[in-house]
Amino acid sequence: MLDDYLNQFLQHLKYERNVSPHTLRNYASDLEQFRDHLFKIEKRQDIPVKDIDRLTIREWMASLHGDHKKTSVARKLASLRTFFQFLIREGVLEVNPAKLVATPKIERKIPNHLNQEDAVRFIETPDLNNDLGRRDRAILEFLYATGIRVGELVGLNLRDIDFRERMVRVTGKRKKQRIVPFGEPALHALMHYLEETRPQFLANAPAEKREDQAVFLNYQGTRITTRSVGRMIDKYIKHCADVHHISPHSLRHTFATHLLDAGADLRHIQELLGHARLSTTQIYTQVSMEKMIDVYSKAHPKA
Repeated sequence: MLDDYLNQFLQHLKYERNVSPHTLRNYASDLEQFRDHLFKIEKRQDIPVKDIDRLTIREWMASLHGDHKKTSVARKLASLRTFFQFLIREGVLEVNPAKLVATPKIERKIPNHLNQEDAVRFIETPDLNNDLGRRDRAILEFLYATGIRVGELVGLNLRDIDFRERMVRVTGKRKKQRIVPFGEPALHALMHYLEETRPQFLANAPAEKREDQAVFLNYQGTRITTRSVGRMIDKYIKHCADVHHISPHSLRHTFATHLLDAGADLRHIQELLGHARLSTTQIYTQVSMEKMIDVYSKAHPKA
């Protein structure tokens, strides 16, 4: 029955596809929501998956539109498609009913990013005279220098960093690894933190909880979390005038936009960001194009 197949699918995602815990939670949430909708309208729980057709799925999607954004509805449909594709692979179904349902049209938003002056000002906000400030400066410098995701940053271990060559080995989505270079300012901030702050934090952790290899630690001496990085960035936004609507991911967008503005090849940026598809990276060309049009409009006498 449906519940059994859902459990098999989630186990497949976790152990065979090695998806991240965040991705696994999203799949579980989306599919459980669909299951609960079916239980509600069918008034029973023994629903055969072969009875689910595109009309059933369209009906569920229609029920979501009032309370969910189009992006959320599109993600839930994508979760269903992947689930039914798994059932086809397992020989349970012959046709994927979710593929017969059109994805809601989504307007692609331009990612929030900082201009170069604001980026430097924001990154230099932490106070280097205290331990937390030195760690936070190293985190901000490293995020901007490498464009890595926050989840990738908090997972870094000391053995992942080549300090001499200024390279870091990053483990991204689906455990794919890539090598990303970083500059002198990031190296300087990182060494400052590693030499003067990290040993103090590490000493605060009980021996059984101490993570000797983790690069970025919290005050208790354990590996910092993505939520902590988010709170840290929110804190510095309040101290930095004219910098708004910035998230940890915004530094990744800033990294990509500044590289593109400076003439970097789009495929190289794709590799640095760890994007599986070039189309994902191409959103940054829209950012640079809008900037170019703005410059043209202000500078050309007959614009």
